[in-house]
Amino acid sequence: MKIKLQHIFRWIILGATLIFLAKALKDNWLGVTAIRISEVGWAILAIATGITLLAHTWAGWIWTWILQDLNQLVPTTELIQVYLKTNIAKYLPGNVWHHYRRIVALKNANVSTGAATLSVLLEPLLMAAAALIILVMFGSRLAVSSNSLILRILQLLSLIIILAGVHPRFLNPVISLLSKLKAKKSDTQTTAAFSIERYPLRPLLGELGFLVIRGIGFILTLFALMPLNMSQIPLLLGAFSFAWLLGFVVPGAPGGLGVFEATAIALLQNRFPSAAVISAIALYRLISIIAETAGAVLASLDENLAKS
Repeated sequence: MKIKLQHIFRWIILGATLIFLAKALKDNWLGVTAIRISEVGWAILAIATGITLLAHTWAGWIWTWILQDLNQLVPTTELIQVYLKTNIAKYLPGNVWHHYRRIVALKNANVSTGAATLSVLLEPLLMAAAALIILVMFGSRLAVSSNSLILRILQLLSLIIILAGVHPRFLNPVISLLSKLKAKKSDTQTTAAFSIERYPLRPLLGELGFLVIRGIGFILTLFALMPLNMSQIPLLLGAFSFAWLLGFVVPGAPGGLGVFEATAIALLQNRFPSAAVISAIALYRLISIIAETAGAVLASLDENLAKS
């Protein structure tokens, strides 16, 4: 029954976002079709694609930092390749297959199952914390109502909970408990114990860099369609982070499809020309998919060259 309710909830969210996107496109169809991209604009879009690919490569490197904090000796280059090759799998139904493939790859690299699983759980948690940090810094620019103070308090409380949750003092007892439960279930005498010895500050800062780099790619995509000034950068970075976070945590289409777009349009359509915003968001989704696909292809080619 619970699973059925989850599926129904996901379909409701997907349906609502598609209706919102369809209405936004219908209302601004003439403006969208009137947009023309100059040669300079195409060059900027190419740069945005390269920056987005860089962001995913950077995220793969951060993943190896998380594993190092779990006292796992891992081959950095090979795991970045794994990260890039599996990243595109997040668009498959279920939105978990990229995590599953990474766990399998880590087990094949002689990483303990517990450490492998924890690494793929910590990564999105640290990403969410990084997005909340950006929201706490720039969230006030998104507020348009008298409830902005309540919203910022909720953002700050959420950030505190997440930052405390990944502290070794709270996380290590959970790891120990899960290890004991696993050992009891499998009737083994000992388990491969592991723990986090220090706060994962370096991975957290790395994920903050990942969100900023992704945000730059989004800002450049909008810049390819219309002029921007420096004073608008914090607003755009905050809007991108909020839209990315909702697409990341709200159950809907895989890879945040629809949720990210609907949120970004809702936040920006009254602050910038609606046609440019809708076009930029559609282009950015295409850029993201191209960058992720290119990352998977390049990682596979690099892996094959290393083997030959």
